[in-house]
Amino acid sequence: QVQLVESGGGLVQPGGSLSLSCAASGFTFSNYRMSWYRQTPGMERELVATISSAGSTDYADSMKGRFTISRDNGKKTAYLQMNSLLPENTAVYYCNARRTGGAMMYWGKGTLVTVSS
Repeated sequence: QVQLVESGGGLVQPGGSLSLSCAASGFTFSNYRMSWYRQTPGMERELVATISSAGSTDYADSMKGRFTISRDNGKKTAYLQMNSLLPENTAVYYCNARRTGGAMMYWGKGTLVTVSS
């Protein structure tokens, strides 16, 4: 059974940091591109950061320099380190896995990040 389980969300003050984790199971993790998306009420889900199976990364412009995506293929886990958080970073963050060169794609259930004083 395929599972993506996010953890690490919560309440943080502006300027603070959070580290999200996405634990994967049920598929060959190393063959999948891993990404983090975010969604706020009434808005479409949008890409935050992505990392290829080979480790190449890319970020939404507003996240560059503050967020870092990484992966540990041995632990089958993807991470998102978020620094210098802003209130506008408040959202539900979703983990996504997409098969490299294929159509298979999986989503986690999301973890809520709230940036507020």
